[in-house]
Parts: sequence; structure tokens; C-alpha cells
Amino acid sequence: MATQVIVLNGGSSSGKTGIARCLKAVLPQPWISLGVDDLVDALPPGLLDQESGIAFGEHGEVEVGAGFREIEAAWMAGVAAMARAGARIIFDDVFLSGAGSQERTRAQLAGLEVLWVGVRCAPEIAAGREIARGDRVGGMAASQATAVHEGVAYDLEVDTATTESIDCARTIAAHVT
Repeated sequence: MATQVIVLNGGSSSGKTGIARCLKAVLPQPWISLGVDDLVDALPPGLLDQESGIAFGEHGEVEVGAGFREIEAAWMAGVAAMARAGARIIFDDVFLSGAGSQERTRAQLAGLEVLWVGVRCAPEIAAGREIARGDRVGGMAASQATAVHEGVAYDLEVDTATTESIDCARTIAAHVT
């Protein structure tokens, strides 16, 4: 069966979005890229910085509540529905709960052919990228760099600290069926 979804999991500023952009350029078929940042950007104001939604602490902590989880489940059901309808999806995520996050995502993508990719980046390099971006809470990249991978099972891992996004994309594309 052909790969229908590529899940890129890595911490903030690890290079997932750059890899997704490159994947769309190197894969022979058209692919849509979606990610957790798209979901956060689409949230209503009532779910931002609130206990039931998603809140970002001053040192990069991310706390999610029941309201966010409810919207996230609906979002993932929609992503899965697009893949089931024939769209090829590159999904860029941050597994804040490590293996627990992967299990929630796996349940939503049940029955689909998924390529699970870990996007690693040394905490100090991710932190430098975070500063250069200027659109993230300081400390988020370093705190997530290893935590998002805890207990997660991958088909493939890439490291953006030592490999350019285009080369990571080519490595991933070689595993897409």
C-alpha cells in the first residue's frame, strides 16, 4: 500500500516545517503539509492562554487542556479524512506527551499507511534557531528537543543539526512507497 501520511515529530524549531517544504518539492506526487502550528493559529481566542485551551509559559512550557484536546481530536479526524479521500498529507507535530501523543495520533490515522519520522535537533541548536525566529517563547525548543521523542516509535529518524532540510527530505522520500 502506498504511503498516505508522513508524520514529522520533533520539538519546536527542530526543522520540521523546512523538511515538509522540501518534501513537497522532491516527492513525485502532490502532497499537502499541515501541522500543529496551523491548528494553534486557527484556534478561537477563548482557547489561547487559558486552562482549558493551550497556554505557553514564560520559560517555554506548553500546557494543554480539555478544550484543546477536543479541538485537536476533531482536527486530526479531519486530517485523516482528507488522507482517506485520497490526499497525501505531511503532518508536522510536536508530541508533547511523547508516546501518549503518538498513540492519540495513531488512533486517528488507523487504517492509513503512515510513515513515522522523528526529527531530531540538538537542544542548543534548536534554541539558537528559536532566537533567530523570534516568534516562539524562549526555552520551548530546548525543553522539547528530547522530551517529544520519549517512548515514540519511528520508521525513520533524521537529524537537522547535522543534515540540511533538503537532504533530510531526500532520505524520507526514499522511504515513501
